[in-house]
Amino acid sequence: MDLASFARRIPKIELHLHLEGAVRPSTFVELARKNAVPLPAFGEIGELYRYDNLPDFLKIYDLVSRSIRDADDFHRITYEMLKSCAASNARHVEFFVSAHAHQAHGVAYETMLSGILAAMADIETDTGLTSRLIPAHSRELGLERGLEFLDMVLAHRSDAIIGIGLDYNEAPFPPAPFQPLFERAKQAGLHVTAHAGEGGPAANVRDSLEILGVERIDHGYHIVDDPALVEQCREAGTFFTCCPSTTEATTKWRDLAAPDHAIRQMLDAGLNVTIHSDDPPMFATDLANEYVLAASKLRMDAPMLKKCALDSIRASWLDEGTKRDWLAAWTTEIDGLMAELDAATAQSRPRVTS
Repeated sequence: MDLASFARRIPKIELHLHLEGAVRPSTFVELARKNAVPLPAFGEIGELYRYDNLPDFLKIYDLVSRSIRDADDFHRITYEMLKSCAASNARHVEFFVSAHAHQAHGVAYETMLSGILAAMADIETDTGLTSRLIPAHSRELGLERGLEFLDMVLAHRSDAIIGIGLDYNEAPFPPAPFQPLFERAKQAGLHVTAHAGEGGPAANVRDSLEILGVERIDHGYHIVDDPALVEQCREAGTFFTCCPSTTEATTKWRDLAAPDHAIRQMLDAGLNVTIHSDDPPMFATDLANEYVLAASKLRMDAPMLKKCALDSIRASWLDEGTKRDWLAAWTTEIDGLMAELDAATAQSRPRVTS
């Protein structure tokens, strides 16, 4: 047992994961060929996954989305994604789907749900992993389309569909105009979250909290530019779903090991940071590896990783009874792993002889 093994073995919850961004590269190519979606010329599949900023990343993300056409496709990618989460010792997943990215190519929302919800049920039967779906609105489409999106979500609502999100290219599209969308969603009993502070300013984090009334912030890195907001969020106990690997491509913080990396600053400031994988195959990672990176590059020790895992329960949209039960059970489980780690560390220390 070492810290990397500890990071892989502790129980986890995945709260920031995009279905389309979680499609395996080999599955992407197979589905593109099956559905006659032309791809750029490439040798190795990895050559398709080259981007240096969020807009370039979204171009590939949309190309992946175009390759997913029927209910079987959605079942396959959802099952594969959740199976990967289970392999990282995730016990619960709340993931996004970008419905508009498929509707733009003639795929009905009902078709998406047919495959996705069936896969969620199948993976729970096969592995015990529970999951919930968060349809996300592309902020690039504006408020009017957002209200239509919400009507669609509510018309096909089920217990498995737990809330809505706001994502896509953040910087040119601040959150405030979407207040009516979020008010209606909350009135309908949906949970709400929003991507903020990844490519946009700290003000987007504040407005997402104060105007949209979100329950957690996805990313949030630019909060470090506003010390007063940092303190406000620390006192409020705001949860931030952070994704280490993607920061190196979609933000200005390109070195996870740098002492001024935004996530490190957030940790040092006492913010509630949880660790997630975002679009794992598109960044050659998975949830367990993100925890390993948090340990090795962000210098999170075992107690910090424990807090991160327990905070992911608190930040989730599980019911309060389940949260209480899991917090107790996970504390016992993680403390056992910490004891193993401590014992292994003690054994590895050189003995001093007189």
